[in-house]
This record gives sequence, structure tokens and C-alpha cells, in this order.
Amino acid sequence: MSYMDLKKIYYSDKDNYQQTYNMRYTSDSTIHLDFTISGNSAFFQQNTDVVLLLSEILHLDKKIALLCEQLPGKALSQYARKCLIDEIVITNNIEGVHSSRKEIGEALSILEEQSQHKGKKVKFIGIVNKYYKLTENEKVSLGTCQDIRDLYNELVLPEVVGENKENYPDGQIFRKELAEVFSPSGKSIHKGLYPEAKIITAMEQALKFLDDDSIPPLFRICIFHYLIEYIHPFYDGNGRLGRFILSYCISKQLEHLLALRISSTIKENINQYYKAFAICNEPKNLADLTPFLITMLQLIHKTEEELIHSLESGLQRWNKYESLIKPIFNPTKELDYTLYSVLIQAALFSEQGIPTKGLLSFLHISRTTLKMKLSYLDRNHFLIESKHGNEKFYQMNLAVLDSLAQE
Repeated sequence: MSYMDLKKIYYSDKDNYQQTYNMRYTSDSTIHLDFTISGNSAFFQQNTDVVLLLSEILHLDKKIALLCEQLPGKALSQYARKCLIDEIVITNNIEGVHSSRKEIGEALSILEEQSQHKGKKVKFIGIVNKYYKLTENEKVSLGTCQDIRDLYNELVLPEVVGENKENYPDGQIFRKELAEVFSPSGKSIHKGLYPEAKIITAMEQALKFLDDDSIPPLFRICIFHYLIEYIHPFYDGNGRLGRFILSYCISKQLEHLLALRISSTIKENINQYYKAFAICNEPKNLADLTPFLITMLQLIHKTEEELIHSLESGLQRWNKYESLIKPIFNPTKELDYTLYSVLIQAALFSEQGIPTKGLLSFLHISRTTLKMKLSYLDRNHFLIESKHGNEKFYQMNLAVLDSLAQE
């Protein structure tokens, strides 16, 4: 992209610095925010770079929708579950919080059987619950400061306090004292707003901007992501909170699978991500948020490209293995064909296979009948079985199918 941030212009062409700022600030394509950054009124431009990126994002979203329609329902749900687990692990990891796929998967399983585990305390249950409900299309209120605090309480508060009790929000809604962001070397790179009255005022302004229907939704979503991190309303957990809101808002505008992969792209491009924050935090940038908007749109676009590649690859492999069912197994019953197909889908798209209860529910057969059919597959080395907690998971052994196909 050709857009140069104002800090660079200040050091490379100081004589043109103020003129460029004035031109950008007063342009017809500029959106002004009721928000101050380092003493300057925030704004961003809807320039050619931004508009083209938005157009391409919307185009790729339609392509993703078409690919999702080609996947069988079980494969799509298994793939979404896998993406959800990855998203939570990675958004935690970005903040230096260790969570394994096993921990997140177990918490998700408990949520899926909530009535049987009522009251059971499970690590990361809050963040897993919110992301799970995101896939269920549940509405999250983002209208007031109290909404943000309530979301924070559900999402990360137990883990934040578990790590350090001093990080409990001690203000009326947010934090009462100063909070800073430090680099890995220990250098202070950003100070959150302070005191709490300023946090509350800024958050109200940011939420009002997020709700402004006169501005394209993706622009609002990206800019709000910057604003909430700039405000830094809590002592800890701001990154996880901000990325969940980012995922949630994206899921309301684009294909929901995309919302479950954005943290992965951010992690892969973490330097670009942090640099965009640093540029816009810089006083010499004069609160021009266009560089951050461009970066976030680029990351969304990159996420779409990687998702498309993953879905196309999965579809290609699924079609390949589906075509092997009849010549290898010669199933005489539709039930057997369905079982083999589901096990192939589990091998290709799931995190760890499909559980016993998932097979029973999908196939509508007795446990005895399922055990008999799985036993046949196991004897002939077609089945991969694993155990997680008290639950057994199954998937087709694709390597065996490959070897038989080559004979």
C-alpha cells in the first residue's frame, strides 16, 4: 500500500508534514471521530487503498460462503470446532497465557454437556463459553461501559485474577490506577488512559463510534479494535477482550469461520500488528488512524485467503476419499456408507475425531450396533481410536485408504 504515515513524513519531508496533515484531515474522504489521541482529534481516510481492500474482502467472503456450502454439515461443524479451539489457544498465547488444545477442548466438551457438569469449575471456561456462543450466533451487548465490564467478567476475569489478584478491576467499572504496556525488554510502550473518569468517557465515545451506521461496518470494527486497546480499560486481559470483540463483530458481517481464524493471522503477523498500534500511538502521527485501518483490513484479507486455501484443500481431499468408499468397502447399506463418510470427515476436519456420542446421535443407532461396526473397521486397521478424558474419539485411518488405493 502506498499510504505513508505522518511520522515518516515528519522525518523525511518536514516541510510537507503540516500540509499533508491538513490535506488529509480536511479531505472529503475523511471520517472524524469524537475521540482524542495524544491531544489530537482522531480521524481516518476512506481512500482508494481502503476501499479496494474492503471490496476484495467482500468478494472473498462470498467465495468462502460457496465453499462452506459444498462441505457436508458434519465436516463443517467439526472444522468450526477445530478453528474455535485454535482461536482461543492462540489469542491466549499472544498475551503470554498458556492454554493447551486439550484444556480448551475439554472445556468445550463440558459446555456441550452443560447440564451434566453444572457448577463444575474448569479453567478457561469463560473464554470458551463466549467463543462457543459466538458460533451459536448469540448476541453480545456492546452498548455501554457496563456491557464491556460484564463481557470482561465472563471472558477472562477468573484467569486474570488467578494469575495475579492485584489485577482485579478496582474502579467503579474499570481500573482505578495507571496501567502500562511493556515490550518484551521491559520498556514502557503505552500508557492506558487515566484516571477512570477518562476511561469511561473515552469508552462511551468509542462505543458510540462502533454503533455509527453511517460508516461501513468493517471500518468501525477495525478502528474500534484500536480504540479499546488504546484506552486499555483493565490492568490485564485487554488484548483477549479486544480480539474477542473483533471476532464477534466480524462474525456479524462476514462468514463466521473467518472470525475463528483472525487471531491465528494476527499471531503470524504479530510484528505488523504491533507496529500498526505503535504508529497510531505516536504523537507525531497526529491521530491519523488510517495506517491501523489498512493493516487490519490486510489481516482480514489474508485470513480469508488462508481460509479459502484450507477449505479448498479439505474439499479436494474429502472428494478423493469419498470416492474410495465404494471400491474399498463396497457398502451394501446406506448406514455403513454414512458411517465411513463421517469417519473420513472426522479425520480431515476435526481436532481429534468424532466422539462416541456424536456417532450415536448422528447415525441414530444403538451403542451395540455401533460397537460392532467399529470393531470391523478396527480389525482391518481402518480405524484410529483415541481417548480424551472419559470419552473415546474415532476417525478413519486415511493412510490405510491411501495404501489400498495405490494397489
